[in-house]
Amino acid sequence: MTTTRTKHSAESDRAAVRRELEGRLGRRFLRPELLELALTHRSHTYEARNGVPAVILPAHPEQRDQRNAPGTDNEQLEFLGDAVLGMVVTEALFREFPQCSEGELTRLRSNLVSRKRMAEMGIELGLGEALLMGKSAEQNGGRRKPALLANAAEAVLAAVYLDAGKDGLARLQAIAERYLVKPELEAMHAALAEDAGRGAMRDHKTLLQERVQAEGAGKLRYIDTAQSGPAHQRVFAVEARLENEAGERVLAAAEGSSKKEAQQRAAELALMSWSEVSQSKTRGER
Repeated sequence: MTTTRTKHSAESDRAAVRRELEGRLGRRFLRPELLELALTHRSHTYEARNGVPAVILPAHPEQRDQRNAPGTDNEQLEFLGDAVLGMVVTEALFREFPQCSEGELTRLRSNLVSRKRMAEMGIELGLGEALLMGKSAEQNGGRRKPALLANAAEAVLAAVYLDAGKDGLARLQAIAERYLVKPELEAMHAALAEDAGRGAMRDHKTLLQERVQAEGAGKLRYIDTAQSGPAHQRVFAVEARLENEAGERVLAAAEGSSKKEAQQRAAELALMSWSEVSQSKTRGER
C-alpha cells in the first residue's frame, strides 16, 4: 500500500512539473508522451534497463558506451531540435537585420544558439528539475550541467515542433524569439553599430569566445599584466586566460597601444594555438 501511494505521489509530482513547463512554453501538449521523451536523459533509460552501476564514477553520465535503443531517450529529439531551431533563428535574424552580410548573420546566429545560451534557456525553463535522470547522473550534478541542460532544451523544442503539427515552426519561432532572440537584440544591434556595422562580429575576441563556449572549455578572462612607456606612448600587456575545473591557464599573452588592441592580439594568438588547448583538454578528461 505504501509503495502504491509513493508511486502515485511521484506521478502527481511529475504531472505538476510538466504543467509548469507547459506554462513556460505557452503550450499544452496534445501528445504529452513527446514532452516526456524530451525530458528523458539517457542515464534514466540506461539504468532502467541495466540497473545502477555498482561503482558510480564522476565521468559516468557522459560515458560513450551508455547507448540506448533509438527513441527511448531524448538524443534523437536533440538532433531534430538543433536543426529546426537553427532555421527559425536564421529567419528571425534575416528579418531583423536585412542589412547584414551572410558572415555577420552567421556570427549572430552562432551566438544565439551557442551551448551557453541554450543552457541558460534550459535554466529559464526549469529543465534541471523536470528531467528524468538516472542516479548516476543525479549524483554527479547532472541537473546543473550546462551541456546537459542545453541538450534538453533542444529536445524540448523538437517536441514542441512535432506536437504542433503544421503550426510547429510558428510555435517554435515564438519560443525562440522570447527566450533567445529578443533578450539579445539590443546587444546585437550595439555590436553591429561598432565599426560602421562591418567587422564587429568578426573580431578575434568574439571568435575566441565562441570557440570556448562551443566546446564548453570554461570561462575566458583577459587580465592586464603590465603597462610601460611614457604617457603619450603607453604599451599595455594582457593575458588571455582560461578558467575551468582543472584550474587556470594562460592561453596567450600580447601587447598593444591600448588594452583593447592587446586583448585582440592575445585572442588572435590563442585562436592560432587552440588545437593544443583542445588536445590538452581531451587528455585531461581521460
